[in-house]
Amino acid sequence: MTLESLIATAQEADASDLHLEPGLPAAIRVRGALRTLGEPMPAKPLIDFARQLIGNEQWPVFMERRSFDTSKTIHGVRCRINVLQTSRGVGFAIRLLSAFQATIEKLNLLPDLRKFLNHTSGLIIVSGPTGSGKSSTVAALLQEINVNEARHMVTLESPIEYIYRPRMAYIRQREVGRDTPSYEQGLLDALREDPDVLMVGEMRDPETMRLTLNASETGHLVLTTMHSSTCAEALARVVSAFPAEMQNAVRAQLADCLIAIICQRLRFRPDLKIRVPECEIMVNTMAVKNFIRMGDFFKIISAMEMGAESGMWTFARYQTWLENKKTWYFPAGDEKPDSEPAQSPPIAPLMPSRPSAKSSGVSPSAPSPAKPSREGAPIEIEPVEGGLESLIKKLGE
Repeated sequence: MTLESLIATAQEADASDLHLEPGLPAAIRVRGALRTLGEPMPAKPLIDFARQLIGNEQWPVFMERRSFDTSKTIHGVRCRINVLQTSRGVGFAIRLLSAFQATIEKLNLLPDLRKFLNHTSGLIIVSGPTGSGKSSTVAALLQEINVNEARHMVTLESPIEYIYRPRMAYIRQREVGRDTPSYEQGLLDALREDPDVLMVGEMRDPETMRLTLNASETGHLVLTTMHSSTCAEALARVVSAFPAEMQNAVRAQLADCLIAIICQRLRFRPDLKIRVPECEIMVNTMAVKNFIRMGDFFKIISAMEMGAESGMWTFARYQTWLENKKTWYFPAGDEKPDSEPAQSPPIAPLMPSRPSAKSSGVSPSAPSPAKPSREGAPIEIEPVEGGLESLIKKLGE
């Protein structure tokens, strides 16, 4: 059993996620539903997988933070990987990224999204719950600029998910934790790097939000993502992240710089046998600007229902458009992503670490079929006493 064989099994099942946990069977998410496969996994192979992925130089960082984010191409699949410590040992949450060049057509998105990219400055927010395809939508928008316009694009991601091949645009990609210590430092640097387009992987905290809003006000087109279930909720979450005494200024800033919010979710279409994005789209019209300044986010819903002429879409109207849509893109299994390197660049540590031998990558191995699970067999695993260090020491004896 190798990490490659597990990812190969997940890919063959058309899974979007792979979860590994000591004492539990591997779990995959297919079309939004989670299912297990194989036998419970022992702890030692997972620790070995983690050491191979993280490397000896960054292992102390993982031991300190108890989590580590990275992206790798494994078995020809670009993966976003989170290694984490749990009560049972070392686990993995792996997102298998789409194996094709993300474009508006190939994601079956509304073609009108292109008009938001005509702006030279301002903020575009792509929101939605976890696993709703936010990163793919942002990648499609950036690719639209890349193939049509000569702009300087800088991305800040944690980790890098899609690797862009420059076409007409000049693209720089920076990974938080490897190329820059934080989103905050990367944003401060970006303002001195002459970008036309700036992509911020996610707005997570008030400082990142503040710097992102500032960047969108200073002549840059900024694209970012955040977690929310509606456009109005996205606005409320940005404002509520700041102290009460700052919220009036933040609302005014947001009203001035915002271009649009795209909130999406994925829905499986049994007739097409693919998952398609359903979107709610809010355009920053004069009425919406006023609602944002006054903090009347609840009124935005009615503005969107009456804002079809301004390019707004509610989930209900978007579903009607999907039902009438005649042309669909069906990803081919052998299609290759539009990216240059097959593997991630070597990780340069950003903090002092113990000198150690150079770590090796994940050893290649032919994919092996998963063992059938024992239906009805209970799995009872107790938390590891003594923490991760105790478990590693015990397995090494």
